[in-house]
Amino acid sequence: MAFPEKLLNQGEHVIVSTRTHPKALIFPTLIAIVTVVVAIVISSLASGTAIIQWVVWILAVVVLFWFFVRPLVAWITTTYTFTNRRFVKRSGFIAKEGRVIPLNRISGVDFEIGVIDRIFGCGTLVVSDASQDGRVLLNDIPKVEQVQTRVADELHHLTGGDSPDRRESERRDDGS
Repeated sequence: MAFPEKLLNQGEHVIVSTRTHPKALIFPTLIAIVTVVVAIVISSLASGTAIIQWVVWILAVVVLFWFFVRPLVAWITTTYTFTNRRFVKRSGFIAKEGRVIPLNRISGVDFEIGVIDRIFGCGTLVVSDASQDGRVLLNDIPKVEQVQTRVADELHHLTGGDSPDRRESERRDDGS
């Protein structure tokens, strides 16, 4: 998923752009399947009563919207992007919201991986900053260790440290 070019400032480029791992949709999908099965069973048991069938299907649609469609839209429309200058969280389909943290205010980027996360290849990215909120938890980030490494490298580069690519090219230039 590409971060919109029109939202990048001059000289800014994307380091990492991601969204929550699809595992976040497992529970909503299970609820959707159970809801449809229960609606079919109740509807077939009440085959002689049209009003009961209508009520069952209206309730099923409400449950499907609230527990499946809403999380699906949230998953599709929420992105987390690190550029060489800032962290951007964007979400929303009709009503949009966002959060921006300048990269120079980020004091650390850590990750946590639980047992289930390890199975799915994701984890929680913890972005610490100097604000009063203190930290932002980004749950279920795919390949969280790689994301953390890339962002930490950019933070190191931003604070005047050398990136591994630059150090390697300097070693080749020195002949070492």
